Amino acid sequence: MGFSDLLDEVGGFGRYQWIHITLLSLPGLLMASQNLLNNFVSGVPAHHCSLPANHSIHYLTHLSNLQVDDMQLLKVFIPLDSSGNTLDRCKRYVEPQWQLLAANSTANISHVQTEGCLDGWTFDRSEFFTTTVTEWNLVCSRRSLKQMIQTIYMGGVLTGAIVYGGLADRFGRRSVLIWSYFQLAVLGCGAALSSSYGIYCVLRFLSGMAVSGIILNSLSLKVEWIPTKARTLVGTLGSFVFTIGQMVLAGLAYWLRDWRKLQIVTCAPHFLIFAYSWWYSESARWLVLNHKPEEALKSLHRVARVNGKPEMIDKLTLEVLHCHMNKEIESSRSSFTAYDLLRTRAMRRISICLIAVWFSTSFAYYGLAMDMQKFGVSIYLMQVIFGAIDFPAKLLALGTLSYLGRRVSQAACLFLSGLVIFANIFVPTEMQTIRTLLACLGKGFTSASFTTVYLFTGELYPTVIRQTGMGFVSTMARIGSMAAPAILILDEVLPALPSLVYGGAAVLASCFACFLPETLNFALPDTISDVEEKWSERRPAPRQTEGVSSHDGEVSDNNDVSDLGVVSTEGVSLKELKDRVGTGLDAL
Repeated sequence: MGFSDLLDEVGGFGRYQWIHITLLSLPGLLMASQNLLNNFVSGVPAHHCSLPANHSIHYLTHLSNLQVDDMQLLKVFIPLDSSGNTLDRCKRYVEPQWQLLAANSTANISHVQTEGCLDGWTFDRSEFFTTTVTEWNLVCSRRSLKQMIQTIYMGGVLTGAIVYGGLADRFGRRSVLIWSYFQLAVLGCGAALSSSYGIYCVLRFLSGMAVSGIILNSLSLKVEWIPTKARTLVGTLGSFVFTIGQMVLAGLAYWLRDWRKLQIVTCAPHFLIFAYSWWYSESARWLVLNHKPEEALKSLHRVARVNGKPEMIDKLTLEVLHCHMNKEIESSRSSFTAYDLLRTRAMRRISICLIAVWFSTSFAYYGLAMDMQKFGVSIYLMQVIFGAIDFPAKLLALGTLSYLGRRVSQAACLFLSGLVIFANIFVPTEMQTIRTLLACLGKGFTSASFTTVYLFTGELYPTVIRQTGMGFVSTMARIGSMAAPAILILDEVLPALPSLVYGGAAVLASCFACFLPETLNFALPDTISDVEEKWSERRPAPRQTEGVSSHDGEVSDNNDVSDLGVVSTEGVSLKELKDRVGTGLDAL
């Protein structure tokens, strides 16, 4: 018997679990806001060089003896095309070009000397009222600093996964989760009061750490307090919270249009979450494995009471608890390191291929999700569309995983996403509908790739090192999400270059995916020896086994996959192990 049997005895998926899962899932609506916040907080409005500080419209009107409007006056100082669009947002004429005010002027200005925006920039306020870009003039020579904000934030997410993952193993999931809520509430709201770019970046880095702590430990508390048979339902429903959160972010950003207000609105609710998070119970499984069986017993008694099973309070004793979890206690004494992921031939092949797949999937996903303004469609509408596309993408992934297998699904999703990104390079900017459609398809295929790789990775790594493997490859995903915003700066060299890099990475990763062994209808490996016996040969014969659930969902950013490492799968029966891994991945 294992811990799942113990949960069944105290009510299974009862009232306590419903309350527990609901309270843990609500913050998920705000996790998408944190990962994609830079799209709106650092949105780039239309802009041009400010006019010289000493100009006088009254004097100019008198000098030219003409009635001029703002646009006519602007073209005296700023290079404009025939439609009134700014030709160079970072340049203005050194000397005013008065001749351009004359009717039907055909003056040749191709060789007119220009200079930088010495008096700053004037920003259009129709799409955004204020952003960090308008606040600190993050345009032209400072344009790269806008993308750096997102890279720094993702660096915080990566650091948080490492730091808070270790702290959770030492001090417990509940304590670290409560602290993460408080940290995000305080530092997130504090970021809205930033007086300088540097302070804002530091606070966003620390906020990213808190986001990682929240996702990591909320997932752990979810899966460790619900029975195996309920995890598919919980995972499927929970996966759409992030998707809905993307659309909620678009509505909030459209309503506020002020970066400081949006920052506060997306972070302040965590004060309320921090207040009710004290209701959570610590993971009884963690308490037992960390030599705190008395506290674990109190938590189980509380669950039994809330679930309407008061008779179990007297029946549940320390002896019963140890009897149920004896195997897990014994298996927890073994330890493996990241070196074991590369030590043997089959494990080395799997790990190298998964590194490429995880990195490229996250890289392409955030490359598309963090550059929505280039499609010429309202950024608010684009955010809603990008969120909605996840629904059919997840359904597509579920179908292909069941009928085509994991390897074909993974390779196809990556290859098609790269192909769509490449195709968009050749579509003229005037054909906005087609460009938007292709962008949505690319986002959908990368979402399906995420869905596939969650499940695939859990089935490839053996039980004894699955947590270490999940953490290892998720680190590669974090690095991909950090690199994606920085690559956008390459469009200054060649506009199509970022798309070439994103698409090329996806296509290359699809080749790596072809070298992964197929796991459909294979029993889950328990040890490294099992992996070597199964997949050292090219064509292993599948064993008769119950298929693993292929349902899956995403967490942020994009999403926060380091959380997979928190699912304990050791010391249980093989059947429960299959269900636990399949449905535990769904919770992501």
